[in-house]
Amino acid sequence: MSHGATTIERLFHIAREADWEQAQRDGAYRVSSLGKSLDDEGFIHLSFAHQVKPVADAVYRSMTDLVLLEVAPDRLDAPVVIESQFPHLYGEFQVHAIELVRPYRPRPDGTFDPVA
Repeated sequence: MSHGATTIERLFHIAREADWEQAQRDGAYRVSSLGKSLDDEGFIHLSFAHQVKPVADAVYRSMTDLVLLEVAPDRLDAPVVIESQFPHLYGEFQVHAIELVRPYRPRPDGTFDPVA
């Protein structure tokens, strides 16, 4: 039951391929954002669909080793809190919480396509 809350819209996390591969070996993902761990930050940065491109352009510009993880909110064991308009996951997520993984590559100018 959703306890009166509206359904959370789709959530995304931009990951380096190597970090995602490590998560698959470990069974859980613990990277907060580029160069920061869950232990460093206390949460994992997530984005709503409309936030993915601006975040990618600002933080991951021209990086070619990225994957975009689509997170299934109902498969998360830790709480998601919206802070400064961004969703933050206060805990790790299990590999089974990822609905879709796709390569996320920059355009020739280093910027990224928006998420459809």
